[in-house]
Amino acid sequence: MPRAILIAGGGTGGHVFPGLAIARALGRLADVEVVFAGTPRGLEAKVIPEAGYPLELLDVQPMKGGGPERAIRGALIAAQATRKARAVVRRIDPAAVLSVGGYAAGPAALACVAQRVPLAVLEPNSTLGLANRILAPFAKRAYLAWAETGRHFRGDKARVYGVPLRPGFEPRAYAPASGPKRVLVLGGSQGALALNEVVPKALLEVGRTMPLAIVHQAGRDREVSARAAYAGADGVEIVPFLDDVARRMADADLVIGRSGASTVAELSAIGRASLLIPFPYAADDHQAKNARSLADVGGALSLRQEDADAGRLAQEIAELLGDDARRTRMADAARGHGRPRAADDIARDLLSLAGIGLKESVAEKESS
Repeated sequence: MPRAILIAGGGTGGHVFPGLAIARALGRLADVEVVFAGTPRGLEAKVIPEAGYPLELLDVQPMKGGGPERAIRGALIAAQATRKARAVVRRIDPAAVLSVGGYAAGPAALACVAQRVPLAVLEPNSTLGLANRILAPFAKRAYLAWAETGRHFRGDKARVYGVPLRPGFEPRAYAPASGPKRVLVLGGSQGALALNEVVPKALLEVGRTMPLAIVHQAGRDREVSARAAYAGADGVEIVPFLDDVARRMADADLVIGRSGASTVAELSAIGRASLLIPFPYAADDHQAKNARSLADVGGALSLRQEDADAGRLAQEIAELLGDDARRTRMADAARGHGRPRAADDIARDLLSLAGIGLKESVAEKESS
């Protein structure tokens, strides 16, 4: 029977998809069973079973936002979930646990710590999220995208490997479209209200002067409003969620979206020009820092949300779509910023922490 590794956390794509990337890398490298722990409310409830991995569901609610009553209720529910998680951990008997962050991470990770299971945390942002901040003192490893985040971890626990990505996010050569300009709008798995309201207005204005082919991923709760925003427009595909985001990104002339760590890493891996509008209320403004990291090397244009009204957006989008050479330079710059080995590097270190060796075929290939 192969040993198990537990991956705890989720909620949004920024937590779930890096965990999936690491799970796949673990399976390529070792004979290991990967089990996820999350909540029925998070994206993991859909994505993890579809990917073929077992998912242990825990009833956890966010504690941030909503005032002290929500925080107290969330803490009580988390305590109950931790008790249930201990039973799950005893049954699975994992060799290590990885927190990918999000409110779902805490109970399962703390249950593992209580049973002396080695804990690692994955933090793709420059600032620790709440769950990983709580777990940091207990972590044996910290897998980071930013060196400065290592200040939260004692000794040599921190490893700066980058953001792990799903298969498909490999470097792709860019060729400008000969027909309508292809625009991909990423509204996020939960739906970014500002993007889903303002970006359609801007694109409809740009569409008056040049033909566009738009794919707009609106999020689960914003599909209806996005359809209303594009009412009557041709060449628009609106979806709540994209299963093939790597292909869609590779097909795009321009990507418009937020600047979560995973989005920026995906753009950097494939290499595409982007217009990024950081979420202004992210902890310590980490999305602005993510966007600047790509903009500073010439791979993206970053606009603050307060500056991104429909008129300004239409102007910037039209200028970008009207300049094939500029977009090609941006795509090349973004591609040079990527760290495509992150998932493999993290998986190898996590296996070492768990005391699990590589498959014989992998070890033999690497030693030859």
